[in-house]
Parts: sequence; C-alpha cells; structure tokens
Amino acid sequence: MIHFQGVSKKYGHDSTALHDVTLDIAHGEFVSVVGQSGSGKTTLVRLLIAEERPSCGNIEVGDWNITKISRHDVPFLRRQIGVIFQDFKLLPKKTVLENVAFAMQVAGETRSRIREVVPRVLDIVGLKQKSERYPYQLSGGEQQRVVIARSLVHRPKILVADEPTGNLDTINTQDIMEILKKINQFGTTVLLVTHNRDIVNQMKRRVIMLCEGEVVSDEARGKYRL
Repeated sequence: MIHFQGVSKKYGHDSTALHDVTLDIAHGEFVSVVGQSGSGKTTLVRLLIAEERPSCGNIEVGDWNITKISRHDVPFLRRQIGVIFQDFKLLPKKTVLENVAFAMQVAGETRSRIREVVPRVLDIVGLKQKSERYPYQLSGGEQQRVVIARSLVHRPKILVADEPTGNLDTINTQDIMEILKKINQFGTTVLLVTHNRDIVNQMKRRVIMLCEGEVVSDEARGKYRL
C-alpha cells in the first residue's frame, strides 16, 4: 500500500528533514508515526500526499509512483488519501453539512451523490443530528469530527491523521481515537502522526519512531518510549 525506499529530503545544503527512510505499510494497517518536534514526521506526511518531492529515493502509494507523479494527477491521488490536520480549517459561514459537501462540490461530484454520501459520513462520526449547526456552535472535538467526515467523502484508501488531537482535551481525544479505530475496521489504512505518548501506548498497534529524520525503531506492537 505505502512503500518508502531510501527516501531523503533536504532543504538547502545544511538541513536534512528525512534521511534514507525505508518502510512499508500494508493495506488495512493502523500505524502510529511518532517522534519529537523536528524528527521528520510532518515532512513524511508532505511527501506522502505529494505536497513536496523527495530529494532522493522512491515513494509508492498503491499504483501511484509519488516520486514521478505529475501535477495533473496530484488531485486524483489526494482523493485516495484523506488527511486530517490539527488545524480544523472549517469554513465559518457554512454549516456542518455544507462544510462536508463542499469537499465534494469542488471535486465536481453530482448533487445526488453529495446527498447520498454526506449524511452517511456524518453518521459515521456521530454528527448527523448536528448537520445544520455552524462551526462556532460546536466543541473542538465536534469540529474535528467534521474534519474527519470531510476527509472520508471520497472513500479514501488511506487516512493520514496529523496530530488530530493536538488541540483537544482527554475526553475528546478518546472520542476521536475511537472514530479512527472504527474507520480502520472498515478496511481503511490509518496513519496516525503524533507526539501524544498516551494515545499511542493505548493503541498497542504498530509504532514507527523517527528521530532526527531517521527511522530508529519499527515495532508491530510498539510503544512511544521517548
């Protein structure tokens, strides 16, 4: 599903964000990528969604060779990779339903398809009854649920959650993690990028640890040991 082979990313002559990273993530896995600030986690995500190109090495996602992908094909790739960021980036003047529908509208989906899919994904994240509310009427945890729903509208094969609980309290953090586990149970590969030790250790799933741009450990039932 995801294959990094000897991937490095340099910024200028003096800054190396990733160095010779090789890893494989299979279809349906739930993997946590951990490490302290500056370890290379964010760079790995940017490379995965083709926001940046590697300085050397090869990246493959399914049938896509990210290293050689054209700009024209990037939007099609990103429909297969749902991304959740710490910053919600919701449209304040649109309702929950409209925020989620907008992701489909810009991709040229039909109205009938939007009417079919949006209620379904809102139901998955437990917001079907709040579809007419605006972002300011929601808690932080509920706003993050909207972001998750928006990331699911194209039925992505991979869901990348980049610090999805960074702005949330403990209760909302647990709720978001339960949703991510449910999505994974549907067969979606989930890549959780975080520095939250507690949620990683509770998962008891595969953990890949980065330090100064290198993979320093990769354990099938790992813990965040830093």
